[in-house]
Amino acid sequence: MLAKYADNIPQLHGDIIKNVAAALEEDIGSGDITALLIPAEQTATAHVITREDCTFCGKDWVNETFRQLDPDVKVIWHIEDGQQARANNTLFELEGRARSLLTGERTALNFVQLLSGVATTARQYADLVKDLPIKILDTRKTIPGLRSAQKYAVACGGCHNHRIGLYDAFLIKENHIAAAGSISAAVTSARIIASNKLLEVEVETLDELDEALQSGADVVMLDEMDLNEVNEYLNGKQLHAQLELSGGVDIALINQQKELLKYINRISVGALTKHSQAVDLSMRIES
Repeated sequence: MLAKYADNIPQLHGDIIKNVAAALEEDIGSGDITALLIPAEQTATAHVITREDCTFCGKDWVNETFRQLDPDVKVIWHIEDGQQARANNTLFELEGRARSLLTGERTALNFVQLLSGVATTARQYADLVKDLPIKILDTRKTIPGLRSAQKYAVACGGCHNHRIGLYDAFLIKENHIAAAGSISAAVTSARIIASNKLLEVEVETLDELDEALQSGADVVMLDEMDLNEVNEYLNGKQLHAQLELSGGVDIALINQQKELLKYINRISVGALTKHSQAVDLSMRIES
């Protein structure tokens, strides 16, 4: 199921292995002393439920947690990434050594609660524009070390990924423009450096918008600009670039300005990864 949402994140599989290893090391340290209360060969079953409606994400992180901790643990799935879960639904079951189930519980659930929270937030935004020819994109405002995981969760929720990092696309902003001398100069240099990379320019005024369009940018990001003014300026013009709305965008703002989005192709939303709330989960174990 991972590949369905991970086309633009080639490093994701390797990151999952590293993320899980780091999380287990952080939690277990020199050993789970509480788990030693239980006989080593005692087996158990457990089921994990969500206490609230959500868009699920995190299957491969759970599988990897128990693969690294104890490959004999069996994970039985009742849901796939990207599917909707209702409150009190069972997400997955575990069978194996009781010590392993208890030691891996928090690491596995931490990934699922975070990633399902991101996916759930993304689903709310995706549903908001489902009838419009607009993509909602994430940003680089992610938890350090978990960027690929959060961007995967965004895709599970029905939204899209902006650039993954500083290496896969140009985003020419105010300070880049100042250092280069002008938008046109920055765009010209970027085309020389890597002509095959997506080239986006952030603008704050109509004059900058005009220069960015004239320079041949692929995407022009409108940073907190008045859409009434933008629409009036663009009326009757033929556009050869996509326009992206950015800067403090949230669900309320999109709802308020839906009628003004006729020239907008993309909306980047930092809140997808920065403000999402973890989903409440619970694991119950039986000997």
